[in-house]
Amino acid sequence: MVKKKKIAKTNAMRMLDKMKFSYEVHEYPWSEDHLDAVSVLNKMSAESGAVYKTLVAVGDKTGVVVGVIPAQKELDLKAFAKVSGNKRIEMLPVKDLEETTGYIRGGCSPIGMKKSYPTFLSHHVSDEDKILVSGGKRGTQIALTPSDLVAVTHGKVETITQEKEE
Repeated sequence: MVKKKKIAKTNAMRMLDKMKFSYEVHEYPWSEDHLDAVSVLNKMSAESGAVYKTLVAVGDKTGVVVGVIPAQKELDLKAFAKVSGNKRIEMLPVKDLEETTGYIRGGCSPIGMKKSYPTFLSHHVSDEDKILVSGGKRGTQIALTPSDLVAVTHGKVETITQEKEE
């Protein structure tokens, strides 16, 4: 009999369990040099779902806001500011990430942060059956439906990305 490895629950997983949402956990090898979402994308199979990254920013009017966008896209700061009710927005410095969200770089989930922040999901989620977001620690992704992610984060679906320039 093969024993299945027990996965340590993160805040994100506990919150999904509490709300009785269905999700799958995917673990992968990670390194300090490859914490970006595109590196994660390269380690996940297409059947797992589309990989999305969590970006935390600070608006001049609202304070902290969260963006969830496809791994290969870039955040459009002007569009993000507009939909979040800000005139100006800038990325939260990495040094402030853990204190603000409870998560570290490479393991920041839009689910289960220290506080509930306004969350905006890229309009691309409308095209997906299942998406992958950080599970709340490095090397862990959670697959769930976009509608469940919207519900658990009280998120809004908006156009907040731009194409990456090669």
